[in-house]
Amino acid sequence: MLHLLNSIQKAISSEKTLNTITRNLQENHGIVNIHRIDEKNIGDYYCAPHHYFDQLQQSLDIFDYKSLVPTVKQNFIDTISQNSLIIGGGGLLNRGSFDKQIHAFEKLSQKNKKMVLWGLGHNEKNPKAYGKITSYNIDTKKFGLVGVRDYDMKEEWVPCASCLHPILDTKSEVSNEIGLIFHKKTLNNRKVLDKFKDYPSTSNTTSLEDIVSFIAKTDTIITDSYHAMYWSLLMNKKVVVFPNSSKFYTFKYQPVFSTIDTFKSDCKKAQNYSGILEECREINLKFSEKVFDYLGY
Repeated sequence: MLHLLNSIQKAISSEKTLNTITRNLQENHGIVNIHRIDEKNIGDYYCAPHHYFDQLQQSLDIFDYKSLVPTVKQNFIDTISQNSLIIGGGGLLNRGSFDKQIHAFEKLSQKNKKMVLWGLGHNEKNPKAYGKITSYNIDTKKFGLVGVRDYDMKEEWVPCASCLHPILDTKSEVSNEIGLIFHKKTLNNRKVLDKFKDYPSTSNTTSLEDIVSFIAKTDTIITDSYHAMYWSLLMNKKVVVFPNSSKFYTFKYQPVFSTIDTFKSDCKKAQNYSGILEECREINLKFSEKVFDYLGY
């Protein structure tokens, strides 16, 4: 009963926070980069452009709107209301967890709020939608500048900004033929862990240094983490994916899709690509010029 009351209280408070923002006077004094700040998911953490550009000093967790800590909630309201917004990266679109926040930001276009979508994409969990997404759950035309990580959408393609991290230039002698990188949620799946107990593995809960080192010394990466897939492809590795979201199907360079029962034969189909890292970096740097021109920096 207490848990239910807490959930109701949190939902009411969250709704009130977003309503306050949409009613507020909107200003564009500085820039804040909004994304999912989760240090236990290094992909969510490092996908944000603020890590790679000196002009971007402020960041904000997109989940702070539902905090019950008054100072955190008020900071969320004030920071969004007072600044131009860079939203992304990460799988923030077509996903229930972010739906209310994204639609609140969409409404701010009516108040001359300067907003950029940068390197984010869809993240639909229903398997029936895999490879079939043709539109987003928002009208992207209401945002001043749009770059999405989904290659097959009508919007400009701007892959995740984490490609700009210099650590992705890491080279190493290959010592693992096959290696697993698990999403943090998979670490609770005993069936999967038992299936791959004889293979070297890590997860997206580790440090960026550790996961890149693991990728560098592995020939073929098997993963259910988007950023493990992305970074492995950037580092010229063969990649096999166990998909758990629509997000895996729309990168320009495709991995092999597989299951825990067919992965051995599917590993033989995987290929590596050259030049992706340089391409993704060039696209992000060119997009950044448009972003800072639009924002007046």
